[in-house]
Amino acid sequence: MRVFVLIFNAGTDNEGIHSIRIRNTQGIEINQILLFELEDDATRYALMLEAQDFPVPTVEMMDADDVKEFCESSGYDWEIIPANSDLIIPPEINLEQTDWQPDLEIEDSNPSVPEIANSDLDSIRRQLEGLL
Repeated sequence: MRVFVLIFNAGTDNEGIHSIRIRNTQGIEINQILLFELEDDATRYALMLEAQDFPVPTVEMMDADDVKEFCESSGYDWEIIPANSDLIIPPEINLEQTDWQPDLEIEDSNPSVPEIANSDLDSIRRQLEGLL
């Protein structure tokens, strides 16, 4: 079954999936990933997050079994949001610090060139001019 989830920094090394914090039946606070049956519902939820000053998430289609497998391996819970269900509103309280880093700078694959002192450059220039 295909579902739609919200991904932050999609396509980067710093992707993060949107989750909410809930209390399970034992009263323990856990993370829960919302799996939307309809892309339109996921998009509406993403727009509500944006209105709460969240970074803008990307709606991604995924296989529900893959997401459930990820949740089981990570200790997360999941909830399938049925098509055309009642409007789901994001929690008013957002985490101050996320598990992922939205502003993580991706390292440049080109190594930086070491700085050479001006006196060294002058010395090299004189040597090269001497060859002429």
